[in-house]
Amino acid sequence: MSSRALVTGGAGFIGSHLADLLLANGWAVTVVDNLCGGDRANIPPAAEWINADVTMTLPGLFGSRTFDALFHLAGLGAIGPSLQRPAEYMQTNLMGTVRMLEVARALQVGKFVYAASSCCYGHSAPVPWSERTPLELDHPYALSKQMGEDAVLHWGRVFGVPVVSLRMFDVYGPRIRAGAFPVFLGQRARGEPFTVVGDGEQTRDFVHVSDVVRAYLRAAESEVTGESFNVGSGQETTINRLLELLGGGARVTLPDRPWEPRRHWADIRKIEQRLAWQPTMSVEQGIADLLR
Repeated sequence: MSSRALVTGGAGFIGSHLADLLLANGWAVTVVDNLCGGDRANIPPAAEWINADVTMTLPGLFGSRTFDALFHLAGLGAIGPSLQRPAEYMQTNLMGTVRMLEVARALQVGKFVYAASSCCYGHSAPVPWSERTPLELDHPYALSKQMGEDAVLHWGRVFGVPVVSLRMFDVYGPRIRAGAFPVFLGQRARGEPFTVVGDGEQTRDFVHVSDVVRAYLRAAESEVTGESFNVGSGQETTINRLLELLGGGARVTLPDRPWEPRRHWADIRKIEQRLAWQPTMSVEQGIADLLR
């Protein structure tokens, strides 16, 4: 009998790639997504789709189904909107996570893998950031994601749910809809100048979505539980270098954003050692593939 996975947010950017990978590895996949931020076309035809909101999902929704892993990627992203709608972010990202933890507990899933965020490190701690770096929650999005991780680890300790939390850095690749990449690609396609915050020498840790979803699968299949891991490339890339890889061109300078870090760089030694995972796609290869 094949393994069965439940993927929340499976119509989204990362969740749909994860569903693809699971299916390619022989898993049966059920996607829970209300299409608030996802696209129906992203859900693989071979996956079962349940149109539901994670903040209102109960174990009874799944009938007699059992799952070897529950991958919780559903939630609200982006920093800016969280400053305008903090309560909505807390409801979705925290309480939606608690709901799905209760589903995992009731259904006795084999592993609960949570999509955490590197934004919990803030903007002032020295890089590279390891899992031991003090947290700095600068905006409601960071608070909601970190409280979600706290809940995940709490359910692991108190209720015995096998859990792993993956703190993702700057994920990019096909189907991406938020962040710098869609903005820059759209400007490139329209022949417009690139809009660059500050001097463009700020760095980001760009990690390809194909590498990220392999980390999710490794976390689900491992015996490791009750831990958090960084998922990044382990490399810094400046925004100026990114624009070179996108073909270069004219630019317009925007004011600095106080909540954004100057440098963004993952220490990935823990996940390399504990989960035997390493990124394989360089940013040069990944962007060339994205442009194709």
